[in-house]
Amino acid sequence: MDLAEISRVMRRRWYVLLPGLLLTVGLMVAVRLMVPVTYQSQSTVVLLNSQKATVAYDGNPFLSTQTSLTGMADSLARNLNSDGSIRDLKSRGAKGTFEAKLADNAQGPLMWLTVTGTDKASVLASDKILTAYAKERLEQFQEQQSVAPKAMIQMTTIVPPQIPVAQTKTRLEYLVMAGALGLVLSLVVTFYAEARRRSRTPVPAEEPAEPVTAPAPEPTAEEPLMDQTIALRTPPAWSRSAESRSAAEPRTGRSVMTVAPATEPLDEESTHGHRSHTGQRDH
Repeated sequence: MDLAEISRVMRRRWYVLLPGLLLTVGLMVAVRLMVPVTYQSQSTVVLLNSQKATVAYDGNPFLSTQTSLTGMADSLARNLNSDGSIRDLKSRGAKGTFEAKLADNAQGPLMWLTVTGTDKASVLASDKILTAYAKERLEQFQEQQSVAPKAMIQMTTIVPPQIPVAQTKTRLEYLVMAGALGLVLSLVVTFYAEARRRSRTPVPAEEPAEPVTAPAPEPTAEEPLMDQTIALRTPPAWSRSAESRSAAEPRTGRSVMTVAPATEPLDEESTHGHRSHTGQRDH
């Protein structure tokens, strides 16, 4: 079935296709209303060495990097994603979904703190709460281990919480899925109605084809002249009387037509008047 046939079927069954398209539009509107737009805010923090570890660098923590700081950042991210930390964040007024992880392609102990929600203002406020809470949790870990204040790992904010950005990918995916599903179902119902209609229409019986008579072959030039020409020989005068006598007698046999080729010479009477085969002369 080509595109022309599909368009003809759609035109014939428009009364089936049109309600399906209207239902598809309604389904897309419902998805748009039921799936709200989500917003996302993100901040970036980094862990720095303690004051005691940076004495050799004149107190500059950015010149002192250790692999242990990356391990500490990973441990802190796991703690922030735990259920206990989420309860603490919600008790402080934070709303939405929280996520803490190591920054992608980072060459140091960098962390991403992300908050996702449906309220733009609430998402920004919640990201600020998450950033402050992460710094508090880092200090609590070290205090539990009785670390001296000058030997404690520090945290500083590299990128503060950003203005929330609308995340339309998920909503758009739902809209595309709803539209595609409605369109496919509409086409299926349309072609099903067309097939049912055709199955009920009686098919006219086919008339038997008339036999075709092949024309007789024409003689070709390759055939001999004797086969193409048949000359009827005229009986001579001497045989006419014999034929008249034999005509009066009852015939018991089948009459025979004397056929001679056109190239055979005529009888003697028509040429030179010679004697006939019976020895009689013509007077």
